[in-house]
Amino acid sequence: MSSALTDLFPHPIVQAPMAGGVSVPRLAAAVSEAGGLGFLAAGYKTADGLYQEIKQLRSLTGRPFGVNVFMPQPEYPGASTGSPGAAGAAPPSGAVELYAHQLAGEAAWYDTELGDPDSGRDDGFEAKLAVLLDNPVPVVSFHFGVPDREVVDSLHRAGTFTLVTATTAEEARAVERAGADAVIAQGVEAGGHQGTHRDLPENDGAGLGLLSLVAQIGEAVDLPVVAAGGIMRGGQIAAVLAAGAAAAQLGTAFLATAESGAHALHKQALTNPLFARTELTRAFSGRPARALVNRFLREHGPYAPAAYPEVHHLTSPLRKAAARADDAQGMALWAGQGHRMARDLPAGELVRVLAGELAEARAALSAGGGAR
Repeated sequence: MSSALTDLFPHPIVQAPMAGGVSVPRLAAAVSEAGGLGFLAAGYKTADGLYQEIKQLRSLTGRPFGVNVFMPQPEYPGASTGSPGAAGAAPPSGAVELYAHQLAGEAAWYDTELGDPDSGRDDGFEAKLAVLLDNPVPVVSFHFGVPDREVVDSLHRAGTFTLVTATTAEEARAVERAGADAVIAQGVEAGGHQGTHRDLPENDGAGLGLLSLVAQIGEAVDLPVVAAGGIMRGGQIAAVLAAGAAAAQLGTAFLATAESGAHALHKQALTNPLFARTELTRAFSGRPARALVNRFLREHGPYAPAAYPEVHHLTSPLRKAAARADDAQGMALWAGQGHRMARDLPAGELVRVLAGELAEARAALSAGGGAR
């Protein structure tokens, strides 16, 4: 990674931005204070809410941090977000309405109403970008597509480093053409939403494993790579660094920390034997996202349409009602494949433990031994 960017954080450890109230200012501050790179998630927030969180984070730490932004979703059919191939296929006519009908029993069970699927597709992108240009932050990353070159250039003029998620070598080339400073290689092991630029039903579950992806992207572009997906231990960080990555991004590992804003049941479920595995599902949002398998996923995943963010808006009241009822079986329990290795530690201590494990692994590899 360019020295100017690595100088921002001593340890090659990035806390993944987890939308939905998980990546709160206290979590990002704790990670940055410990020498990693903490991140806020702008997804699903208002522009003012983002501004207030940035203000709060700056009151907690003077160290560098990042903000993640969701790219606008194209209007159907055939619209473009400005990045090549960013548009997804339009869902079949009536698919969202049919899914709403199938979820009527859930709404009755939780004594709530389904959400409005037409609540908006751009997640307030322009307003959030304005916040980030008026109040520049050290790092901004993008998910669900590639911003226009003009957007990247404007952030560069503000002194902001830019990173963009890619799930294939082809997507990484688009990131490079846009002028971004680094690419986040997201393997299929990652928890939460896959950051694919083009959302096609035939690609469900067809993502690349992280080590293969890091190698392919490393050969495809001349950009620093941040590896993301299933990383829970310092030895795994050493492995992706050895494979060519400049840093590792961890989400599920930080979801379990005390500073995380995740629901207590979500944290507990990571290591609960009742939630033994994860699957990619469209059940909660309409886009492939990795979650712990629970009742909602099993019952609704098989027929959930490829329609993001319509399905996200539709199921939002259900997920909130399940959380209020302390019912983990109805919640979106985002988690990566390494979830059973989650540790109940303060975020700053976790960074220090990971850094120590990384140092041990590097020493063992240098000596010709194994790494944990």
